[in-house]
Amino acid sequence: MYGVHVTAKHRSSSTLVRALAFVGVIAVVSPVAAQKEFRVYPSFEGESAEAPLPPDYQVPGELVTGHLMFPDARTGGQWRYGGTGWTDDYPKGDRALIEMLRRFTRTQVRAVEQPVNLEDGDDVHYWPFLVAGLAFSMDLSDEQAAKLREHLLRGGFLFCDSFFGDRNYAMFTESMKRVFPDRPIIDLTDEHPVFHTIFDLPEMTKVAIPNASEAFYGGRMGRGPPRWQGIEDDHGRLMVLIAYNNDVQDAWQWADDPRYPSELVNLALRLGVNVAMYSMTH
Repeated sequence: MYGVHVTAKHRSSSTLVRALAFVGVIAVVSPVAAQKEFRVYPSFEGESAEAPLPPDYQVPGELVTGHLMFPDARTGGQWRYGGTGWTDDYPKGDRALIEMLRRFTRTQVRAVEQPVNLEDGDDVHYWPFLVAGLAFSMDLSDEQAAKLREHLLRGGFLFCDSFFGDRNYAMFTESMKRVFPDRPIIDLTDEHPVFHTIFDLPEMTKVAIPNASEAFYGGRMGRGPPRWQGIEDDHGRLMVLIAYNNDVQDAWQWADDPRYPSELVNLALRLGVNVAMYSMTH
């Protein structure tokens, strides 16, 4: 069901040429533009989401995984200092994905993620690949929504994950309408290129990636079937990937825990590699 075709390595070598060319431009201009420094915020999940700093965390990379910061619709509070919804699965989940990207692609990936605040001027434009955990809690201001819209239309990519049920979905779509009031959210099929960029994941849309509580103790979080959705630009390029009724980043975060099914960990990490490489080559 989760087969990886033998053509994956050949596909990676061809698509990554374009990826390296694209991120290479960013690597050249970013020092002059004084992009924001790396920093770490506390996660609301506490120790379970903590991760040690890798010894090479200060070494620049051709690809950096951005983690989107945003106001939390549920709690408000001082989201700029961490500890709210955007820190879901952060930073441990990010670093598990980074390890996979380093292992299965030829891209030089920075060892640590980058927290990205839409209020920091043009900083977001230097981090083309963004992930958003607990995405239903995103409560963007009009100014933040406009900045994110500009970023995505200029070639950026956002992976929205970790939310379940009708109420949370309604909150998420309300927030995304501020970003793209005139673009529909579409359902993706198994044939979409994002599921085949490096690894072939031929039945991805039929799979539900559980959160840790479901994986460890059972239960369904009051959700329906998984829905893999997206938002495209005028040329059909996917700008936003939405993993509704899924928690892909939880599988990343708990990848080393034997209680989380290994086949779903492997699937979630391979999907993450696909998503990151799709974002850099389309």
